[in-house]
Amino acid sequence: MLKEKIATFIEKIQAIDGVAACALVSRDGIIAGKYFDRDLNEPWFGALTATILASAESAGSIIRMKSLESVTIRAPDCSIVMMGAGENFLVAAIVKGSADPEKVHHQMLEVAKKIGQVL
Repeated sequence: MLKEKIATFIEKIQAIDGVAACALVSRDGIIAGKYFDRDLNEPWFGALTATILASAESAGSIIRMKSLESVTIRAPDCSIVMMGAGENFLVAAIVKGSADPEKVHHQMLEVAKKIGQVL
């Protein structure tokens, strides 16, 4: 049952126009579900995205941000977008450079909120 829910969420994220690859990652860095269009070190990707998001959330807390929606690492050809998906998970996506970042962010945020409610 859980595997099917995770697979469904991965499909929803993957279907967002501009998303090249994505993963549902536990807050401690373990990949629970994924779709990758390239070879990469999956354990490191999970661990690093969890670390980056946790660090950003801590920095935001220090300056008293109400909430952190996402963290984005940008390069000319692609970006990595990470956002919390409830207390237990985060969503990380590799987004094509040609994608509309605001549209991708909005659609990812909708899925992340749903994940937080369900998982």
